[in-house]
Amino acid sequence: MRILTSLLACLAAVASFAAPEVGKAAPEFTGKTLDGKTVSLADFKGKTVVLEWYNPGCPYVKKFYEGGKMQEFQKDVVASGAVWLVINTGGHKLENATYYPGTVIQDENQSIGRAYDAKVTPHCFVIDGKGILAYKGAIDNISSAKSADIEKANNYVLAAVKAVKEGKAPEVSSTKPYGCGVKYNKL
Repeated sequence: MRILTSLLACLAAVASFAAPEVGKAAPEFTGKTLDGKTVSLADFKGKTVVLEWYNPGCPYVKKFYEGGKMQEFQKDVVASGAVWLVINTGGHKLENATYYPGTVIQDENQSIGRAYDAKVTPHCFVIDGKGILAYKGAIDNISSAKSADIEKANNYVLAAVKAVKEGKAPEVSSTKPYGCGVKYNKL
């Protein structure tokens, strides 16, 4: 009986860290912003939400931020009435909040990253206004650290946000993310 109880406990632990599924409810979370405010996914009910995993030292992230493209994407999405949350799961030192048009969440206990099974930076997720995961994966279709590739790429995140705003399912709802691995502490 002890073995069965232990096995069930292990399975429950594994299930709690299972990757979220497109078409299902996105995992709820709560985190602190750079300026110390507490926010949760529930705060944005009725709005499209983009989650972007972030590491300022990652060349794949730098590809988008150094030339201002990620900030441009964030501004456009926020201007459309949606929300863009930049998730800092790795404990990286970040610049001040004005550098990011999206809201930065410090995922110090790494619970958000684990709930979403975030693998790399920039791993991205799009959640519709009903809290349903509409997209998960890479930001675009060109897995490179070259900023020149941004203009040639199909941006999956922006396409997913547009589709959700139009009441449609994204044409591409799941892709393999690329970037630098998210570093998790051992449990």
